[in-house]
Amino acid sequence: MNAIKTVLLLGLMSGIVLAAGQAFGGRRGLMMGLVMAVLMNVASYFFSEKIALMSSGAIRISETENSEVFWRVQPMVKRLTEKMGLPMPKLWVIPEDAPNAFATGRNPAHSSVAVTVGLLRLMNDDEIEGVVAHELGHIRNRDILISSIAATLAAAITFAARMAFFFGGSRHDDDDSPSPIAAIAMMILAPVAALLIQMAISRTREYGADAAAAKFTGSPSGLISALRKLEGYSRRIPMDASPAMSHMYIIKPFSGQSMMRLFSTHPATEERIARLERLRTA
Repeated sequence: MNAIKTVLLLGLMSGIVLAAGQAFGGRRGLMMGLVMAVLMNVASYFFSEKIALMSSGAIRISETENSEVFWRVQPMVKRLTEKMGLPMPKLWVIPEDAPNAFATGRNPAHSSVAVTVGLLRLMNDDEIEGVVAHELGHIRNRDILISSIAATLAAAITFAARMAFFFGGSRHDDDDSPSPIAAIAMMILAPVAALLIQMAISRTREYGADAAAAKFTGSPSGLISALRKLEGYSRRIPMDASPAMSHMYIIKPFSGQSMMRLFSTHPATEERIARLERLRTA
């Protein structure tokens, strides 16, 4: 099912790029959009993991690189991957004070888990284990490819739409000139479409990853406590994260108000906690 959704996502994003090219540059813009769509699809499949990690500023951790962080996180990741039947992912730390984490990659054999400095500082070991188990749940459920692709394509579409606002609409061929109204509409609609796609693919997946974390840690208590802290700190500590990546994190790294709530990529934290509480009493 995830493979089908990935193909559909790539097709839909490609359609948006082609429509944007047509709006901005007529026939020539359509051809440029086709080339861009092909390049985006290839890059998003093979390089989305690297793009996501570079965008977040993640730093690799290992026995010799940031070893203090490695030896705190690695034992719990190793224990959990053995329980879940997963290969060991690459581990990364993000130099951000806000507590958060995400998983990325194209399959379990090519995957990464990244946690912020703030998460390691503000959480105890049980809470960190709950967060890590949630991210490994995304890997086990094979959510990571479509999420990583969505992040890459959404960022590319948003960038292209903004650039076209400044550079589009300069042609004057009577038969093939772009409509200024269409160009402005695409500048607005392309990022909105990208956000809506993120919202559609992310919300229910969080519940599945939460349930996996509760199952493989043996109790939902650590994740429940972590989610409460994450919710509180996310409102108090700003995080320098790309909006195109917001759906990848365990909790939305923004506290925007008004219309941004319409594009929330996560279910309400209170509902996630309530579902985990029901697992504890089941």
